[in-house]
Parts: sequence; C-alpha cells; structure tokens
Amino acid sequence: MATGTLLSCESKDKIRDVLSSILASAVEYDLLVRNPVEGVRLPPDRTGRRKTKPFVSPEQFDQLVALIPEPYATMVFVAIYTGLRVSELAGLRWTDIHPDAITIDERYCRGDQGAPKSDASNATIGVNRCVIERIRRLKLFTVEVRAGRALRRYKAVKSDGPEDLVFQSVQKGRPIRDNNILVRFLKPAGHKLAMPWVNWRCLRSSHATWLKLAGADVKDAQAQMRHSRASTTLDIYQQFVPESQKRVVERLSTLSVN
Repeated sequence: MATGTLLSCESKDKIRDVLSSILASAVEYDLLVRNPVEGVRLPPDRTGRRKTKPFVSPEQFDQLVALIPEPYATMVFVAIYTGLRVSELAGLRWTDIHPDAITIDERYCRGDQGAPKSDASNATIGVNRCVIERIRRLKLFTVEVRAGRALRRYKAVKSDGPEDLVFQSVQKGRPIRDNNILVRFLKPAGHKLAMPWVNWRCLRSSHATWLKLAGADVKDAQAQMRHSRASTTLDIYQQFVPESQKRVVERLSTLSVN
C-alpha cells in the first residue's frame, strides 16, 4: 500500500502547501519558470466519513476566558476574535494595533523570530473594536505573582513604544513562550470545563467557525483567516455547525415565489 493512502486529507493538504511554498521560492530565484503545484487539486476524501473537530462555542468561551488570569486572558481573547496564530500574537507590536484593525507582519515562536507563515498571512485584518479596547486595557493591568510567601506585582505592559511587544513576559517583559501559557493556563482552564482538547490551534479554528455562524461569505472568511486558498478555510478550519445548517434550511422557504 502506498504511504500516501495512509495520510488524511488535511495532512495531504499541508504537504501540498509546503511543497508549493518551496517551489514558489524556486520560481522567485529563477530556478523554475513556474510553480507546478499551483492549481493542483487533491482528490476528495472517499472514506465516506466526515471528520469533525471540536470548537469552542461563544458560551463556552465566556466560561473559559473567565478562568484564565491576565495578561493571558487577553491573549486568548484576541486569539479567538481574530484567528491569529499564537506565534503571530507573540510577534504583535504596538505599531500593529490600529483603531479597527491589526497588522500581522511578524511572528515569534520559542526564540525563532521572522516573517509570517506565508505571503497571504502577512496582512492587515479588520477586527471588532472590543478587541482593540481589550488590548489597550493591558496597559492598566498589574499582575500579581507569588514568590514563596511574598506577593510581587508587575505591570502587564512594561513599555508601550511603537516597536515594543504587546504581549510581554510578566517579570522581565521579554517575548512570551506560548507553550508555557498553554500548559499553565489554557489547558487547565479547558480541563475544568471538560474541554481537554482546547489549545491554540483550536482557538484559531473556532474563529473560523464563528465567522460561519455569523454568516460570513467563504471568501471573506478566507481573507480574515489569511489563507492562500478558500478550500483551506472551508475544508479544514470551518467546522460543521448544526445551528447554521438549520438556519440555512429555514431560509429556503423565503425563496419560494408562491
């Protein structure tokens, strides 16, 4: 049996993305005339099973974020309301925060700093004003940290110059480490709510599903998620939501001319 037949459709899609990115670089450096992967469509999954992944509903999210202390609660809030990857959250600077939008042009992941995942990821997206207000409120927060019997207080934002990071480590103001936040705060909160599957990726896919619940066109959702192809948004990130399907069916009656 060929190895490829053992891979899920999602894994195959990711492999295609990586290969396409590599070959795009070859075209850029005149090593190839064109990218042969562009326009390649994968065959549909013929297993007959629709694989759904859990997502955080708006009601569950209110409970989740209430269990997480600041400044991490704000970080989780921004993650689910913008769909940013955690590495992009870690790379946000105050110059990227606009009155009703956020610019994503940098990522930071455990010491690795650089450009976003792809050209499509490098973009400015519109966000709800409540997200911007929540981010700016970080400047007012004081975080309490126990050190033995002592209780120390630190400013959540130690410096807010244009090039300073929005999300900073509590004690020294350095870039945050996403895995520490996941293990110490996000995962424990998820377990308390019987949602052990909650992680950073889940917050991003939940945002895509919320866009669907809100009635967003797939092309608008693609732009908001900053995917190169709409199929990635539709097939991988947006989960099946019975409530939205019911609303669509109910709307069919309005199309009747009788």
